Amino acid sequence: MDQDRLERVRAGDGHAFAALTEPYRRELLVHCYRMLGSLTDAEDLLQETLLAAWRGLAGFEGRSSLRSWLYRIATNRCLNAMRAVNRRVPAEPTPPFQPPEPSRRGEITWLQPCPDALLDGIADTAPGPEARYQAAEAVELAFVAALQRMPPRQTAVLVLRDVLGFATDEVADILDTTPTAVKGALQRARAALDGERPPPRPGAAAERELGRRFAEAYTAADIDGLIALLTDDAWLAMPPAPHEYHGTDAIAAFLRASFAYRADRTSHLVPTRANGLPAYGTYLREPGAPAATPAGLLVLASTGDRVHAVTRFHLDTLYPRFGLPTRLD
Repeated sequence: MDQDRLERVRAGDGHAFAALTEPYRRELLVHCYRMLGSLTDAEDLLQETLLAAWRGLAGFEGRSSLRSWLYRIATNRCLNAMRAVNRRVPAEPTPPFQPPEPSRRGEITWLQPCPDALLDGIADTAPGPEARYQAAEAVELAFVAALQRMPPRQTAVLVLRDVLGFATDEVADILDTTPTAVKGALQRARAALDGERPPPRPGAAAERELGRRFAEAYTAADIDGLIALLTDDAWLAMPPAPHEYHGTDAIAAFLRASFAYRADRTSHLVPTRANGLPAYGTYLREPGAPAATPAGLLVLASTGDRVHAVTRFHLDTLYPRFGLPTRLD
């Protein structure tokens, strides 16, 4: 660590603090996102973390690395947020049409996508030797959603140990607990994630081609064409709406209702990337209107030559984070 810069921070130099913490900002944001499942909440918690670090740096004694110390602050801030009874959970939206009965009602309605641009060049793309998950795998939607179903402490232990690769003693220090407690929580967390790993993905070229065919069928409202691209056990989810549809018959029923509501409006899809997966910003244009407006972000997860999960996020305010325009002329 730059001791001179640290002393300047302790003397109140805000520019020195920014320079000292800048290398860790992006990885801390991704860490908060994994913990919370919400990009909006993660951004808020990152600001809380940096404010707490600024206020507490005078007491930093250097017994651990600055990175570990920042992770201690961020992790504990996230745990407080996850345990809070008033945690921000989005209101269930009212659908503009009558959807068919869902296969189930999902509980993780706060789940949000994460732009791939945020994942480029962060330090935890080279996790420690203790890690069991690749960085890309550890931001896929299925993995992040699975973390949200676990008790907060188990989520923290698993992310710190198996994703970031911190040693058991380091995790115990970050969470202010014992190595024995860390090992027990990790064992339970790993058991909870058994079977949750997504199936093998196709190669990049095959994934792009599958996405292209999906986009063409979607804009054409070709239900048969879309269903032909899905696995028999595919899932369709739509956070923050809790409605989830399982299997091609249930998904086809929903698409019929959705495309009937679209009627004669024109649909456009613009490609982007989210959580390491192909994604599309969808837009609808009213007849005679000069521009199309956002209508939800689609994220596709594939295996072999089929799509096994479609997640449509009704979060139009996040479009700029994915390099998507707020209107399509």
